[in-house]
Amino acid sequence: MNHYTRKDILRLVEEEDVGFIRLQFTDIFGTMKNVAITTSQLEKALDNQIIFDGSSIEGFARIEDSDMYLYPDLDTFTIFPWRPQQGKVARLICDVYKPDGSIFEGDPRYILKKVLSEAKASGYDFNVGPECEFFLFHADEDGRPTTLSHESATYFDVGPLDLGENARRDMVLTLEDMGFVIEASHHEIAPAQHEIDLQYGEALEMADNIMTFKMVAKTIAKRHGLHAAFMPKPKYGISGSGMHINMSLHRDGVNVFADAKDERGLSREAYYFIGGLMKHMKAVSFITNPIVNSYKRLVPGYEAPVYIAWSAKNRTPLLRIPAVKGTSARVELRSPDPTANPYLAFAVCLAAGMEGVRQEILPPASIDCNIFEMTEEQRERAGIEKLPGSLLEAAGEFKKDPYIQSVLGEDLSRKLIQAKEKEYADYRAQVTEWEIGRYLHRM
Repeated sequence: MNHYTRKDILRLVEEEDVGFIRLQFTDIFGTMKNVAITTSQLEKALDNQIIFDGSSIEGFARIEDSDMYLYPDLDTFTIFPWRPQQGKVARLICDVYKPDGSIFEGDPRYILKKVLSEAKASGYDFNVGPECEFFLFHADEDGRPTTLSHESATYFDVGPLDLGENARRDMVLTLEDMGFVIEASHHEIAPAQHEIDLQYGEALEMADNIMTFKMVAKTIAKRHGLHAAFMPKPKYGISGSGMHINMSLHRDGVNVFADAKDERGLSREAYYFIGGLMKHMKAVSFITNPIVNSYKRLVPGYEAPVYIAWSAKNRTPLLRIPAVKGTSARVELRSPDPTANPYLAFAVCLAAGMEGVRQEILPPASIDCNIFEMTEEQRERAGIEKLPGSLLEAAGEFKKDPYIQSVLGEDLSRKLIQAKEKEYADYRAQVTEWEIGRYLHRM
């Protein structure tokens, strides 16, 4: 990450002929928002004097106390390389404050900062590496997204089978122009499905990067006549899109998850972290898998995890220990999907893991066989529980876990529960094409 002063920002804007600055923030549901200003208002923005109507953002504020302020994080200054080279467009990611100068406790970025600060007070830094999958579908003649694709490519295929190769390449090059380090990109298992992996790094920066990455992917896809879809399960019968999160704790720059003496190369802290995650995983799912469609992906037979277990030897459990040791030792959580608010997702994962470290919660024995091939009786004997099967079930698990609720705070927890229970109720009231096809002609 770059480190900028106020003077640096003013100089860069002048030298690079920046005409507009987008002041970006993220709502509680993980949707990016922004207020755009011209350079004439930049000093006002740098003085934290840009106001927006918080009551217009679902979950932010009531009508009677709607004024909210945007405080730019100067280190997030970035020029968009796809915009005009005269009158360029830049952005600053902002924290949200109340008129009295206090932080808005429901700002997802603040919540992650708070949990990171608590971990720091115990001597730990939290690093993550997200693996974000998405689909590239055709847009119709009006530019609206469809679920159509002409390709039949699968894992690691290249062009001409991989019809999204050029778009994915342009996404990577654009991200690199913006200072991102891309570790890898490739076609995924399903037709029209892709993955771009961001370099491992500090959790707050990575959450910012995920939000930027999704914006870039959609922007570049549109230029190719495509739509970048981060919906977890857009089509029946194929694998859905996940956002696996690789995690590790560091102390003074050293990975504390590593222990060369352990058969798996893991330290006690790593095992405790796994134990904490497993303890709270049902409630965590409410945040890492936050929409109705998330649970269409979490079904047996499509690679996505369903059962709460861990292993260093196979990919069917929820938590996997990649075959790397030493400084690269990490824990991979495989259930999250790209609709998750990355600030909240990283916050609850860290909080759950840190409780495991504080309370020295050891996980159960690893499951090194294919869980999907086990019988229900075998899984029951092994004490293997399931992830929630629906958004409503996940909301119920979240309501039963006061610790995970405390990470988000009472107000935000309440707002999310209300919103997601309503979302599920709206979903239940729908009559689907599946129902029409199955019942209409014979009932």
